[in-house]
Amino acid sequence: QVQLVESGGGLVQAGGSLRLSCATSIRTFTNYAMGWFRQVPGKERECVAAISSRRSGTTYYATSLKGRFTISRDDAKNTVYLQMNDLKPEDTALYYCAARLALTWTPFASDYNYWGQGTQVTVSS
Repeated sequence: QVQLVESGGGLVQAGGSLRLSCATSIRTFTNYAMGWFRQVPGKERECVAAISSRRSGTTYYATSLKGRFTISRDDAKNTVYLQMNDLKPEDTALYYCAARLALTWTPFASDYNYWGQGTQVTVSS
């Protein structure tokens, strides 16, 4: 069974930074594409960033982030990260890690097979 566990969320001031981690139990982690999604009440879950299953492979970012976030993966640790800089109040959301058994990334939540429990990020003004 595949399990994903997010960590690193918390309360920060606007302009601050956080690094989210997603530890997985995926033994063949290099075969999975990974994504970070976020969701707030009243809105659909949206893809923040995604990365292909190839080491140092293709990445995707939501255009609204304007280069503030960076996704990366450490295949030796079966872990994916999301570095978030210059955080804004509108970044406040529950952030989820997702995995799919495929080489390529996708921004659509329905394409991912496994999900973590989420970690809360709250950015104050």
